[in-house]
Amino acid sequence: MTSQIGQGGRQGSEEILYRGTPANMDVQSSSDIMIIGGNSHAELVGLIASRLGVKSGGCAVYHKTNRETMVEIGDSVRGKDIYIIQTGTKDVNNNIMELLIMAYACKTSSAKSIVGVIPYLPYSKQCKMRKRGCIVSKLLAKMLCKSGLTHVITMDLHQKEIQGFFDCPVDNLRASPFLLQYIQECIPDYRNAVIVARNPGSAKKATSYAERLRLGIAVIHGEQKEAESDMVDGRYSPPILSRSRTMDVSVGVPVHPAKEKPPINVVGDVGGRIAIMVDDMVDDVQSFVAAAEVLKERGAYKIYVLATHGLLSSDAPRLIEDSPIDEVVVTNTIPHELQKMQCHKIKTVDISILLSEAIRRIHNKESMSYLFKNVTLED
Repeated sequence: MTSQIGQGGRQGSEEILYRGTPANMDVQSSSDIMIIGGNSHAELVGLIASRLGVKSGGCAVYHKTNRETMVEIGDSVRGKDIYIIQTGTKDVNNNIMELLIMAYACKTSSAKSIVGVIPYLPYSKQCKMRKRGCIVSKLLAKMLCKSGLTHVITMDLHQKEIQGFFDCPVDNLRASPFLLQYIQECIPDYRNAVIVARNPGSAKKATSYAERLRLGIAVIHGEQKEAESDMVDGRYSPPILSRSRTMDVSVGVPVHPAKEKPPINVVGDVGGRIAIMVDDMVDDVQSFVAAAEVLKERGAYKIYVLATHGLLSSDAPRLIEDSPIDEVVVTNTIPHELQKMQCHKIKTVDISILLSEAIRRIHNKESMSYLFKNVTLED
């Protein structure tokens, strides 16, 4: 079941969210704009094109028998503003190659500007340096800019600092107004709720939601998942020396103490309350399920999970169905119709109106500041 927030059945909510913007979202001149998309999210491409009153351009993206990606743009792009809509899904590497080839095809065909609309930026989790690794999101940013993108529109980056990897302007839109609206209008008795941070790292986002809803906050602490890069893999070669508490030059390089998982604990009162966990993405749901079980033990009578990106990898639908979680609410930045058929607890909020408004403002050379009104560093 798709929530009607942001869709045609909730025109009132659209007017509230975009007060001051024209009711008709048509661009000033549709002759010099073209919307094209790859194979990642055809439904979102159609929604955005229909909201803008623009017909999506004829672009065929397919794979040859040897699995090479082929792109054929049927319409002329010379001198036009091209908006390529492509998100990251489970077929992430094909999604990236499709986007790169589409952008480069438009660049070599003399397009005026090429804007990449990437609701979920792939590899955004790999934005920190790991031993014997690299910052993959920077590599991706360089590839996208080199392919011909002159502007990027994305949503709720895993880390906001990723914008600095790009050599072109980046608009990092926020989906929180839609999720806040869902809480206020679709969760009965939300005043009796508490916003829960699944781990201390997401406490800032939880605080942002709690302050806007005038609610309390709780933080789950303990049993943090060990990163794969921190696991013992036989490549360590420490000096064979006895450990000493006294620092001495002759002792050699001191060993960094290993982390010990503390017992899991909930900081804050959730007894008899509705627990609402917020995060930027739901990928591997095991940590959410474990947190939900702890919240249930502490007396929470309803548990919701809200996130912008619903990757829902592996057997996530089955785990959610068997868990104490009552609802998982995500936006349609990533297609997840198959997962919704497997689990009735997954709900969708449509954010196509936000992407459409961003495209309209950029094309008409209007200010984007309205879409970032009241956005703080913690959001």
